[in-house]
Amino acid sequence: MSELFNIKISSNSKSYSVIVGPDIVQSRLENQPMFRIVDDRLSALFPFTNHEPVVHVSATEDKKTLESVATIIETLRSKGATRNAHIVALGGGIIQDVATFAASSYMRGIPWIYCPTTLLGMVDSCIGGKSSINVGQYKNIAGNFYPPDEIWIDTVFCDTLSSVQKAEGLCEAVKICFAGGEPFNDYLMWVDTYPDYLTDPSALAPIIGIALSTKKRFIEEDEFDNGIRRLLNFGHTFGHAIEGATHYEISHGIAVGLGVIAAIHISVQLGRVSADHPRVQALLNQVQNLLRTVPSLSSTIQELDTHAAMTCFRSDKKHSSTHFAMILLNEAAELEFSQHPRTDAIEALIQTTFGHIKEQT
Repeated sequence: MSELFNIKISSNSKSYSVIVGPDIVQSRLENQPMFRIVDDRLSALFPFTNHEPVVHVSATEDKKTLESVATIIETLRSKGATRNAHIVALGGGIIQDVATFAASSYMRGIPWIYCPTTLLGMVDSCIGGKSSINVGQYKNIAGNFYPPDEIWIDTVFCDTLSSVQKAEGLCEAVKICFAGGEPFNDYLMWVDTYPDYLTDPSALAPIIGIALSTKKRFIEEDEFDNGIRRLLNFGHTFGHAIEGATHYEISHGIAVGLGVIAAIHISVQLGRVSADHPRVQALLNQVQNLLRTVPSLSSTIQELDTHAAMTCFRSDKKHSSTHFAMILLNEAAELEFSQHPRTDAIEALIQTTFGHIKEQT
């Protein structure tokens, strides 16, 4: 097994390791009997993921629900899983969310391993232990913290990703690095070193390492999302609203990229930061370059109903009954947690910001 790097994550729940390298998952699966929760699209692409006992899941946004978790639990039981069973989950963020919830609930919790197969999962969501599922119209309203015992990141899965899927992951990666401060310079150096990063899968391993090492610092300092880790929500409040208003036609990572543009815009409009600040300009340039690789994005975003986006924005779980909570930039172009009273003026500014996204894309 050719591991590229191994990152140790310490948490109150448990400590776990992240192993990254090419062709590391298949050999590990062959040596360990485990129940598998698998994105059903992987079966044809990677037949080694399909061995019994397996629970296939359709990894679409409408399946990220309590009902899907219940179905997984029922299937595990029907296939003979006991409290001593181990689970390995293979797929992107949706698989991770439902598998986390199922593993934490099944017989009060059983061990599990996560193998992210999307770049979005590899650079971001695979560490931190959070799960979030949708209930009715409310996105990510239910969830818990239940880290895996190990994370296996196999870069072979990147070979089958489209440029859009890579852009999704990199929108999250650039956000994480920017939130971390100095790692943003590492991101910019990586872009300069690997100009063909969207077409060269081998170029992605370094940015996976940079992003995870940056996020590791946030989650070890603030495991349960009560302090500095909230900065990683940069772009998410606007992004979730865009996802909901487009009925998830715009996927999560791309919506986060759009959300970053929105958060920059409102920070400038509120007089918190200059639009000419070099870090602001560098961030905008990186995000816009990624978004330009999404062929249908311009036409899709033009159909965005700003009133529907505002409705989704209001329902975000991070807000209080009296204030909107946002991650915005300060005068040094660093991120800060910011709360604003729910006034007509701020609502009008937020809705105008959704209109600004349409103009910038």
